[in-house]
Amino acid sequence: MTIAAPKPSDDNDLAEFGYEQQLHRSLGKFASFAAGFSFVSILTTIFQLFGLGFSFAGPAFFWTWPCVFLGQFMVALSFAELAARYPISGAIYQWSRRMGGEIIGWFAGWFMIIAQIVTASAAAIALQVVLPNVWSGFQIVGEDSSLTSSSGATNAVLLGSVLLVLTTTINCVGVNWMSRINNIGVTCEIIGVIAVIGMFFTHAQRGPQVVFDTGAAGSEPGYIWAWIVSGLMAAYVMVGFGSAGELAEETRNPRRVAPRTIRLALSVSALGGGLMIVGALMAAPSLTDGRLASEGLPYVLGAILSSPWGTLLLIDVAIAVFVCTLAIQTAASRLMFSMARDGRLPASKTLSKVNARTGTPIAPSVLIGIACILVLAVNVGNSAIFTTLSSVCIVLIYLAYLMVTVPLLRRRLQGWPHGDVQYDSEGRKLFSLGAFGIPVNIAAVLYGAAMVINLSWPRAEIFNPSGDMPILQWAAPITVVAVVLVGALCYPRGKTVPNPVTIGATK
Repeated sequence: MTIAAPKPSDDNDLAEFGYEQQLHRSLGKFASFAAGFSFVSILTTIFQLFGLGFSFAGPAFFWTWPCVFLGQFMVALSFAELAARYPISGAIYQWSRRMGGEIIGWFAGWFMIIAQIVTASAAAIALQVVLPNVWSGFQIVGEDSSLTSSSGATNAVLLGSVLLVLTTTINCVGVNWMSRINNIGVTCEIIGVIAVIGMFFTHAQRGPQVVFDTGAAGSEPGYIWAWIVSGLMAAYVMVGFGSAGELAEETRNPRRVAPRTIRLALSVSALGGGLMIVGALMAAPSLTDGRLASEGLPYVLGAILSSPWGTLLLIDVAIAVFVCTLAIQTAASRLMFSMARDGRLPASKTLSKVNARTGTPIAPSVLIGIACILVLAVNVGNSAIFTTLSSVCIVLIYLAYLMVTVPLLRRRLQGWPHGDVQYDSEGRKLFSLGAFGIPVNIAAVLYGAAMVINLSWPRAEIFNPSGDMPILQWAAPITVVAVVLVGALCYPRGKTVPNPVTIGATK
């Protein structure tokens, strides 16, 4: 007769993996969901990137959205199963090292840290798209608020830096404050998304069949290639849903909560984002005047809303930008803390310290904030370079995801997960894919590999739209090689950590 393993408790859950509880475990279900939803932040990202997808493939670019969702959902299912068995901060790093070994785990964490720093900077700079339209006084430098202008780019750095100082302060104060602010922000964002969808559908000028209109095929040779390029918009948006795993050590009953919120954050984001895209296409004053491609959602909203309601919605978008930046920075700080706790980063002793009063790793939060502000500085007069960096960081995220799903598939083929049925702290069985594990995992790997190729393809339209710097066309492979080389120099040699394959490997 098989005897089930005893239930782990939240208090000593980490002891199984060789760690002690240092972070304050106070986050509930909604806070866990909010971490993933605010990282994706469809109100921020679709507001920014709608024009990118439409400009390449017309209204039918919508169909890239469900395609990317299905691929990412395969990844999310794989992550959910790992989150149930390894409820540890620094999820991508911890999962990949336990599935693939120390080197793969370290580089997965390294890729994610770099990507999250750039992603947080990209989110912070979105304030420039919003705040000067709310009040002209937010345009502190010059008069031209466009990101492509010198004054707009400089002002974007200023606004983004102020935001990053605020998010860094909140992260240092403690996870409870971060959670409260994030929960309020996510609630506002969800209300805003519902309001936007409602306005689009009640002001529709054409039916939902518009999503079958291919429009202009763009500059790619043939529509299918234009459609594939347009899929980059969805690929840029639907990342970061695994943030619930990053906060596992601060979540109550993470073995049950984190797997559920990983799936829920992606699913709700996909549903809300899909309805926003369809609604915008139905409500746009024109599909052919070029403004939808160049201006995106602000063009549609401006045509629908009177000034007071439009301003209120812009304020809601600014709140979404705020909580998005906060969530990304929080996830990055927990990843850095987790790697430092294992002695895998320079100055690990300092970076792994947790403030006893706030229960927060302050040094990683400050370092991430400073690094984000430094990345913002490249946008001063060089918005094209920053746009390229933002695109490349998504490639690094997808590579980090592959460094989880590929080793996981290999372990599945060797019989993982081993052992008896496992239970969470409430006595419920852990989330498991069962017989679907291998086919879901294969789909996740194939999707991830295809998307890395698509994201990295040297397209001038994406990486060097102005044509001024031809080398930027090869930015993705060049950056990946550079990150690998720098990572090889930083890799900690001669240091040992508990064997990740044996600790908790049978769970």
